[in-house]
Amino acid sequence: MRTVYAVTSLTAEQATPAELATLIRSRRKIEALHHVRDVTFAEDASQLRTGSVPRAMATWRNLANGALRLAGKSSNAAGLRRNASRPLALLGLT
Repeated sequence: MRTVYAVTSLTAEQATPAELATLIRSRRKIEALHHVRDVTFAEDASQLRTGSVPRAMATWRNLANGALRLAGKSSNAAGLRRNASRPLALLGLT
């Protein structure tokens, strides 16, 4: 068994330990996705910051990440290098 400590503004009546665990896991999934987008696509270094462009690019990056996972690629970076010239083939649209 492992003990995990967390700080929250919720009282014991507002959230059970199981609900808190679910909240923590969902937060980790979001952070993991942001980490993948930053490491693989250098998202934090992007200079696209005006209008709806950042949101659109995040959507494309999420699509690429999802397509690579569905195609069974274990490494996004390697999958992107192998499929950069034929992205529609990865989606089965050729």
